Amino acid sequence: MSFADRDGYIWVDGKLVDWRDAKVHLLTHTLHYGSGVFEGVRAYDTGAMGTCIFRLDDHTNRLFNSAKTIHMTIPFDRATINAAHCQVVRANGLKEAYIRPLVYFGSEGMGLRAQELQVHVGIAAWEWPSYMDPEAVEKGLKVRTSSYSRHHVNATMCKAKACGNYLNSMLAFREANDSDCDEVIMLDTEGFVAEGSAENFFMVRDGIIYTPELTSCLDGITRNTVFSLAHDHGMVVREKRITRDEVYICDEAFFTGTASEVMPIREYDGRLIGTGRRGPIAEKLQASYIELVRGGNSDYKHWLQPVSDA
Repeated sequence: MSFADRDGYIWVDGKLVDWRDAKVHLLTHTLHYGSGVFEGVRAYDTGAMGTCIFRLDDHTNRLFNSAKTIHMTIPFDRATINAAHCQVVRANGLKEAYIRPLVYFGSEGMGLRAQELQVHVGIAAWEWPSYMDPEAVEKGLKVRTSSYSRHHVNATMCKAKACGNYLNSMLAFREANDSDCDEVIMLDTEGFVAEGSAENFFMVRDGIIYTPELTSCLDGITRNTVFSLAHDHGMVVREKRITRDEVYICDEAFFTGTASEVMPIREYDGRLIGTGRRGPIAEKLQASYIELVRGGNSDYKHWLQPVSDA
């Protein structure tokens, strides 16, 4: 089903509009220059607490930080944006949802000058049960090194979840698909492991969990969640520069992201990782993550925003 031709509602500039009426003009600035910011947010059915949005405050804060970084001023406050997330999930009758807030420049002018352009906000939500093949949750992903480098920190703003940054990711992901792989590992411009096309990367060796420093990587909210869960299990997580050959001989590797959650890697550049299946640490973190987002861990109840409360 086309994303443009669906029943439902999308929140646009302060009000719900019919899904099919949520349109922009051909000369919308962001369409031409990638001059927008967005988030990927998930809502889960938690049972007793009903449908809850996971770490909504953190996603909204990152949205505002991304906008500030690329000189956009969002014309609503954080509380309004949070409430809009909840409203659009309720309006579409969703028990579980993927939510996409987008901040974009309008069509008041063309060219690189954006100072006089109106800033718009849209928030859509739809059912999206699994971003990756469900079988991969246990089996793991087949991954290769991308020929595309992750952005240099002075080539673009790597900490901003900006629309234009993701052309890099799209090219890398297409490369994976064309070579019969599920995903890529992207290296930074110095040749060190950065992240996947849209996920943060972790590896395990001798019981220690390692993840790249946040130099050219997005500061992932799921990444941060895994830090907390690993600490709860008595696991050690260290941030460091990681080389490809370190990954080849590691015991486990996995990606994290809002869409992919915790996703193991079984093969990298033709080398099996560990046993060639999900490892015990990834399995434990997967289970803990799913328990948390579905309301089963009372220590993190503050990360769950019931959609009925806003």
